Amino acid sequence: MTIATNPAGQPAALAEAPLRQARNSAAFWAATGRARGNEVIRRPGFLAVAGDERAGLRILVQEPALTVDELAEITELAGHAPGPVDAEDPFSSTDLGHLGMRSWQMPVMLRQPGPVAEPAIDVVRARNEEELRAAERAVIAGFELTRFEPYRGGEMFPMALLDQPGVDVFVARLDGEVAGACVTVVEDGFGSHYWVGTPPAFRSRGVGRAVMLGSLARLADLPVTLTASRLGRPLYESLGFTAAAPSTWWSSR
Repeated sequence: MTIATNPAGQPAALAEAPLRQARNSAAFWAATGRARGNEVIRRPGFLAVAGDERAGLRILVQEPALTVDELAEITELAGHAPGPVDAEDPFSSTDLGHLGMRSWQMPVMLRQPGPVAEPAIDVVRARNEEELRAAERAVIAGFELTRFEPYRGGEMFPMALLDQPGVDVFVARLDGEVAGACVTVVEDGFGSHYWVGTPPAFRSRGVGRAVMLGSLARLADLPVTLTASRLGRPLYESLGFTAAAPSTWWSSR
């Protein structure tokens, strides 16, 4: 399926959000894979990033229907993965139950272009190794990513990630400490958010809202998609995001 680049400032159809999220997620994980030196596997119906025993295998479904051969290849990749397996299907149309993984659903959400308020705390774009390491630690703590423990600097967010086209990493500071982080990706005229995380010590203090506002400021003239957790959805709705469709996630963990 071919999709056109969205002109800056133009609204997007809600029904388009799952496809846009699929394409943006593929762009993000391909960029992450390149930065980490992982193998990136591209097929018409899916993209996969094959990492090591800690990073694992990431599968991004790209079309509402996969071919028999594509499904067989995903099965083979999962069977030989040295680490955990995670898959996203924004269309909720591909059954990966035969892989023995747990599954759940989260909404794909869409925000139309529009003005963004100033964050209440300092939010900056990461530009050097110190800021990127701080963002990395905040995300690992915020999402409780035990797969990346003990911590190895640069394993999750290598410095090369900052050189990937369309990718930005943001950090929020509270009382002089990095209290939250996120990643944004721009692809074909759409933005999207990933790893919006706040370590437990800084939760319920407005950090999540601040890091979203600080990063949205650079995307104000674009439609923006994301996939929301149950706890994150009220925040995103308050920032102008609307639920479009359920995305199904699968994980071997």
